[in-house]
Amino acid sequence: MGKVLILGGTRYFGKRLVNQLLKNGNHQVTVATRGLTKAEFDGPVDHLIMDRNEESSLVEAARSGYWDLVFDNICYSPDEALAATTAFDGYVGKYILTSTLSVYDFGKSPLVESDFDPYVYDLKRGGRSDFSYGEGKRQAEAAFFQKANFPVSAIRIPIVLGPDDYTRRLHFHVERVMQGTPIGISNLEAEMSYITSEEAADFLLWLGGTSLTGPINACSNGSIALGGLLEMIESIVGKKAIVAENSKQEDESPFGVPTSWIMDTAKAQAAGYNFTTLSDWLPHLISQIAEG
Repeated sequence: MGKVLILGGTRYFGKRLVNQLLKNGNHQVTVATRGLTKAEFDGPVDHLIMDRNEESSLVEAARSGYWDLVFDNICYSPDEALAATTAFDGYVGKYILTSTLSVYDFGKSPLVESDFDPYVYDLKRGGRSDFSYGEGKRQAEAAFFQKANFPVSAIRIPIVLGPDDYTRRLHFHVERVMQGTPIGISNLEAEMSYITSEEAADFLLWLGGTSLTGPINACSNGSIALGGLLEMIESIVGKKAIVAENSKQEDESPFGVPTSWIMDTAKAQAAGYNFTTLSDWLPHLISQIAEG
């Protein structure tokens, strides 16, 4: 890959990606952040101070050298994406945007990349506060795929799980079952896709070494219903979950989707990537969290 720039790489799968690049060697890795979070990596990393919301700051970072590859983990709006299409024009070989399952509407299952087409989506201007998370990512994809003059891939990932999840979404469920406190879930039969923080980083690394462009789904093989997830937690911790259909906001599950939300990964698999299987790693992760 050569010279690699990572926008937002100080925690979670962004940090894992940095360490994977360092482990593989043959890469000059630069991490660009606001400098608010100190991070230690498994080797030497260059560091740029950059404000993602300031176009001049982004331009300065982009044009500090030619980048063979850019990973953008912190783009959430069309204005940020459009700024990047200008800043990196002529200064990047390939650009990878971290996108999300949230670009897809509920209803169809499983979801394939063509179920949301950013190439024809109505592009609007605006910042992070002007859109919901999902719409912001839809607009960011539209901006890149409609306006960029360089190759772009958008990795669409579901909820990312891991012991290092700073949002503690799976932790929420495990801890509440262990403590005997209510969990608000409206549809226990809704199934979801997931991916680990380790595999999210692995997939990004793999994608950076391919010629694939456009949107591409990435998640572990298999899915699990929310009711099945609670049963798995119950079995591991030895306690019964308390489920409340009508609950206070603070008790609502961060996985509380109204219907199934599952992605199809045939495109990535056809290109040669082999995903892990959800049932192979989820019980172990739950045990890790339960043991503290």
